[in-house]
Amino acid sequence: MKRLTIITLALFAINTIQAQIYDPVKWAFAAKKTGKDEAVLFLKATIDNGWSIYSQHIDEGGPVPTSFSFTPSGDFQLVGKVLEPTPNKKFEKTFSMQVLYFSKEVVFQQKIKLKKGQTVVKGAIEFMVCNDQQCLPPDEKTFAITVK
Repeated sequence: MKRLTIITLALFAINTIQAQIYDPVKWAFAAKKTGKDEAVLFLKATIDNGWSIYSQHIDEGGPVPTSFSFTPSGDFQLVGKVLEPTPNKKFEKTFSMQVLYFSKEVVFQQKIKLKKGQTVVKGAIEFMVCNDQQCLPPDEKTFAITVK
């Protein structure tokens, strides 16, 4: 009986800890061919109300900027840098600086030149998410985007 009680308490503790894990950013990925050998990758973040992620362009000493890494491949070549829409701007006391951020939703875009008709573009996104009370540790999401 004592063993059953300990197991029950342990399971309850694990469920309580898991319930406190925040995941306020959901990522979705897509690609669209814009020509015979060109495509655009779309990397979309949907952000829970009250939370924000940061621009790729954050000064030193601020929050972790959103960054993208692409796994090299002979199937495609990156064209330019990842584009982002115009971010919001505000002074954040936590960092004692102006920061560029996105709330609710943001779509980043990366142009690629295809070296063959179909490929899968793999990579990772590193980002930091904050609300008015806390910042979560930087997170990384991997992706694999099929381009047809």
